[in-house]
Amino acid sequence: MTSTSQCCNSPNDKDTNNESTHDVVKDYYGKVLAGSDDLQTNACCTDDGLSTLMKTVLSNIHDEVLTRYYGCGLVTPESLAGCHILDLGCGAGRDCYALAQLVGESGSVIGVDMTDEQLAVANKHIEYHQNKFGFAKPNTTFLKGYIEKLDELNIPDNSIDVVISNCVINLSPDKNAVLKEVFRILKPGGEIYFSDVYADRRVPSHLVEDPLLYGECLSGALYWNDFENLAKHLGFAEPRLVSSRVITVDNDELAAKLEDIRFTSATYRLFKADGLETDAQDYGHQVKYLGTITEHEQAFHFDQSTYFVKGEVTNVSGNQWHTLKQSRFNKYFEFIENDSKHLGFFAAQNQRSEADFHFQIEPQQSASGCCSPAPAKKTSCC
Repeated sequence: MTSTSQCCNSPNDKDTNNESTHDVVKDYYGKVLAGSDDLQTNACCTDDGLSTLMKTVLSNIHDEVLTRYYGCGLVTPESLAGCHILDLGCGAGRDCYALAQLVGESGSVIGVDMTDEQLAVANKHIEYHQNKFGFAKPNTTFLKGYIEKLDELNIPDNSIDVVISNCVINLSPDKNAVLKEVFRILKPGGEIYFSDVYADRRVPSHLVEDPLLYGECLSGALYWNDFENLAKHLGFAEPRLVSSRVITVDNDELAAKLEDIRFTSATYRLFKADGLETDAQDYGHQVKYLGTITEHEQAFHFDQSTYFVKGEVTNVSGNQWHTLKQSRFNKYFEFIENDSKHLGFFAAQNQRSEADFHFQIEPQQSASGCCSPAPAKKTSCC
């Protein structure tokens, strides 16, 4: 599904192609890039709109870790205290060290990466962050390995509350294997919450084979519709789009190679939940948000189309109702079943279209801020 050129490869051919792609990525992120300023697009860019809490969290992270950051968003789902988290493609550990503060001493964060140079930076600062956070012992661990082969790292089935990933899955030559392994290790009710790059169409194989385009998180991107179908096939019945932003290519040579393919940086949340249907159906289910999630006391944006206001009863699909009830969010809601009479299609959570994503710059958008459309000269906020 990553490209049409791979569909008829033998298992040995596939292994060889995967190793070659891994080598390209390891070389690019281990040797070619000295820091985030070397990137050629705004794909790896952090949202400016940080809360006071997240500004404090980031201020506690060592400068060397911050300068080796190449993600495409700040991946911080809600309600993480005490959670066990896995970061796919952790790099130098920025997101791991941010989340380590949010899960606290009773939680843990495991970072997985295949790049020696990045892991060396992450491991170098474990003790620094333990002391900075005031923890009696570290709650972060970094493992060298491939995100397609978590089984080789002895990560047990049903052992992880939340998986995160930040602009990394697009770099994998086998997205199917990545999501299959994520589904295996997640606890029932657990989720993968991640930012990544998607295309508005399938990227042709000759661009997938371009090492610069691949390393810049562009030509390895899935067509968004292929991604959603893949996720559903592997058990994530209802992919939930949280947000998206347009990706600009600030290098004329790269832009010419890409022709008219457009890209977006999108954040999704996928839940491992039982009893979900292929399409969202209306059974008259309702929930009332209690307003008890930290920093979301008045309202909770669950995803792009779902907004809960404290104290208000909200109609939800059967899928949404079951997902919330099985997840770590169940303690924040009152659940109203309304005798489970089937009322038909729940249109608000069906029929995703390209219009739900930001693939192009809108006329009213300005070029200010480092996650806005490209300025005349590329700058980086990562």
